[in-house]
Amino acid sequence: MSNTAIISNELDYRRALAAIEPLLQKGFSQLTTAEDAELARITGLIEVYESVNYPLPFKPKNMVEMLELKMFEKKLKQKDLAQMLEVTENRISEVMNGKRKINMDLAKRLHLKLNIDAQFILAHA
Repeated sequence: MSNTAIISNELDYRRALAAIEPLLQKGFSQLTTAEDAELARITGLIEVYESVNYPLPFKPKNMVEMLELKMFEKKLKQKDLAQMLEVTENRISEVMNGKRKINMDLAKRLHLKLNIDAQFILAHA
């Protein structure tokens, strides 16, 4: 892929995706410094293009919506989510129903195991 500053159309987008594939296949630990920089550059361009042309249709407004989104993305039921977070099903149910607030321990697990942004957790816990 050329050193374009933006991805302006679908063809550029497809080329960018094709350009990063060999780098991803190589593995992060095997990349040279130049390849790592190129991967970061192209990934940034892709993210900008996708945010404009393929926006996420749903942005969670609270922790319950975020948990529902993560459960949908990972095809989890509340029982599966509880197991993943190493908490009881009852605790997840109480959080989902607004009967229990998120404590620091659960906040850490949400961040580490579901990759929920820490700022989002703090703002909505």
